[in-house]
Amino acid sequence: MHDLAIRGGRVVTADGVLQADVGIDGETIAAVAAALRGREEIDASGCFVLPGVIDAHTHMQLPVGGMRSSDSFESGSVAAAIGGVTCIVDFTVGGAESTLAEQIEARKGEASSTAIDYSLHAEVVGGDPEPEAFAAAAELGVRTFKFYLAYSRSGRMTNDAGLLRAFRVIAALGGRAMVHAENDAVINRLTEELMTAGRTEIGALADARPAICEEEAILRAAVWARWTGAALRVAHISSALGLRAVEASRGWGTTILAETCPQYLLLDRSAYEGVDGLQFAATPPLRSAPDRNALWAAVAHGSVDLIATDHCPFRREQKADGTSFVDVPKGLPGVEVLLPLLFSEGVSSGRLTVERLAALLATGPAKALGLHPRKGEIRNGADADLVLVDPRRDDTLRADALHMGTDFCPYEGMRVVGIPVMTLSRGLVVARQGRFCGVPRRGRFVPQQGRRTAPCRL
Repeated sequence: MHDLAIRGGRVVTADGVLQADVGIDGETIAAVAAALRGREEIDASGCFVLPGVIDAHTHMQLPVGGMRSSDSFESGSVAAAIGGVTCIVDFTVGGAESTLAEQIEARKGEASSTAIDYSLHAEVVGGDPEPEAFAAAAELGVRTFKFYLAYSRSGRMTNDAGLLRAFRVIAALGGRAMVHAENDAVINRLTEELMTAGRTEIGALADARPAICEEEAILRAAVWARWTGAALRVAHISSALGLRAVEASRGWGTTILAETCPQYLLLDRSAYEGVDGLQFAATPPLRSAPDRNALWAAVAHGSVDLIATDHCPFRREQKADGTSFVDVPKGLPGVEVLLPLLFSEGVSSGRLTVERLAALLATGPAKALGLHPRKGEIRNGADADLVLVDPRRDDTLRADALHMGTDFCPYEGMRVVGIPVMTLSRGLVVARQGRFCGVPRRGRFVPQQGRRTAPCRL
């Protein structure tokens, strides 16, 4: 007799889909088998029982140009739970005025209000940290370090010499390097040319940051990763050229993980032409329909390792303050709709199997971050993070019906088929039928484990 049994559902595991029950004792999965009983029981008949989603790329209450992204850790994590997400992975706020360890501790303090579990990436910004700084971060449970290959004008970019030095240290620590991959010099030149020509409208964003900038930056980062033996994760790949760079890098022997986002699978640059065009500002920008098709093929066939949202929401008035494509705050909301969008457009549409969906949204992120086997899979001993999805239910996405801290939905009016109806975080039901029913501030920090390292090739 277990504390809780989820009975009658179709359980999605790494090995396939089982008609089975899940037994939970305390906060942990204790059994996956037929005919389990519990002191409390949940009827999952007709539903898929999936591992809880890990959104491995979020930006809650992020300072941006004198404002903050419009979801706090509290509001964003509540919305996430309603959407079937049981763990978010956010970022420190980097800068030269404090150490990586200090930034981690500060961000943990801000994230203490989360309703679900969380982990962190450390931004490397505004300097060239000493090796001891990376080691101190690893001791605090943060082993993923993010580097910007763009944004030199705001002081965020790391140059090639800095990448080389940092990647050596990260490889030795068994950590992971993560890059925002765009060619800074080309973007700056194209932006100047467009502004000089009077092209300030939001559609010019895509012309200022063409896909070749993504391709070149991925290839460059992959060279340093291969030479140093560092594991590399490329954030928010948006284009067919970006995918091609990843595949080429793997052919050289680089350990490289590819992440994309729902916006690059479901939207294209035609969104900039509508009345809400400004609201779609994000970097990398939205691409073409052929890029979308290439990304879907890569998602289905395994070239993409994980899907995350890059959740960075703003309210309409915040983006309306921008006077051009240059200064409008960049970012889109997504944490609440990640699972329903990908289930509907992936599984229900026949593009993905439900097992592949679980790999992209749960197992893949958990392995990429060193959170597996505690997170990301329905197996004995794992945290009891689960989401029940009813494949028969449908809904229409509307900003005013969602729980994210924004009044804009990039997918406004889209019908989705396959709705999360219950979310469990470490054995506790935290969302049911579109309502949060969890415990405030229950989320815990989840430390990242190290990986086996390859020898340095320099």
